[in-house]
Amino acid sequence: MRSLAAGKNDAGQRLDRFLMKAFPAMSMGYICRLIRKKDIKVGGKRTEPAYKLTEGDVITIYAPDDMLGERPRDTGSTRVGGDIRVIYEDGNILLADKEPGLLVHEDDGGSSDTLIDRIKSYLVGKGEYDPDSELSFAPALCNRIDRNTGGIVIAAKNAESLRVLNQKIRDRELTKLYLCAVCGIPEKKEDTLTGYLYKDAKLNRVYITDRKAPENRTAVTKYRVLRTNADGDSLLEVDLITGRTHQIRAHMASIGHPLLGDGKYGSNRVNKEKGYRYQALYSYKLRFEFTTEAGCLGYLNGREFEAPDVWFLKNFE
Repeated sequence: MRSLAAGKNDAGQRLDRFLMKAFPAMSMGYICRLIRKKDIKVGGKRTEPAYKLTEGDVITIYAPDDMLGERPRDTGSTRVGGDIRVIYEDGNILLADKEPGLLVHEDDGGSSDTLIDRIKSYLVGKGEYDPDSELSFAPALCNRIDRNTGGIVIAAKNAESLRVLNQKIRDRELTKLYLCAVCGIPEKKEDTLTGYLYKDAKLNRVYITDRKAPENRTAVTKYRVLRTNADGDSLLEVDLITGRTHQIRAHMASIGHPLLGDGKYGSNRVNKEKGYRYQALYSYKLRFEFTTEAGCLGYLNGREFEAPDVWFLKNFE
């Protein structure tokens, strides 16, 4: 038998999902079976799998000890990592300016230095995150960008903020704008590109066509030319209407203007000649534009944040 109390970051979760996080050995089916048999109770009373926890709820579980092993300690928060560049921070969220070359999450190679681990370590150092006291929550990233792309990444410091941000991103109540440098000068100074994207998972590459097929996904990309330079290259601001894998890189290459520094969709020779080590793509601006209730994050509505140092802008001064 085991009893535990729901904490602040556990509140609002379904009971069954909370228990799966807290006790990884228990499957959803096993948890539901225990609930039906009244071997899991909340406040000493019969409950349901969909019950939403409130802070302070006492959950009692009657199950074999080998099923009640807690989830592994969050070792990511104790790893030695590099610094993070904080654009904005409050008690609920942190906006980090990710440098190109840094992974946001651990990949198959098992990298021990990722943005999320750096953020956890930073919050542990500030006393804002204690992995030993959390039953089901750890600070989490709400958006991702590729390893070789730089820019703004949103981290939620608590469960309520994570739920709100996930909903806002899903319903496009946040606007994320990108800067990119491309080869050549597009014929149209601004345009909305629509194509159909196919991903080859084995090659980790996507292809854009103008024909719809069952395996393709619609990709819509808006761009406008901000500046050009003496080398005949262009600086663009891009708004992703859809968010597909490699969408900006593949879409710009499909119209004859690949990103500088992009060896997969562009030219390594050109990139080397012009000194672009990373793809010239940066998630540089974030706007909160809420149209529905934002709960604990309502104070962010209307605010805009911008990355202070986009490395390739110097080539367009």
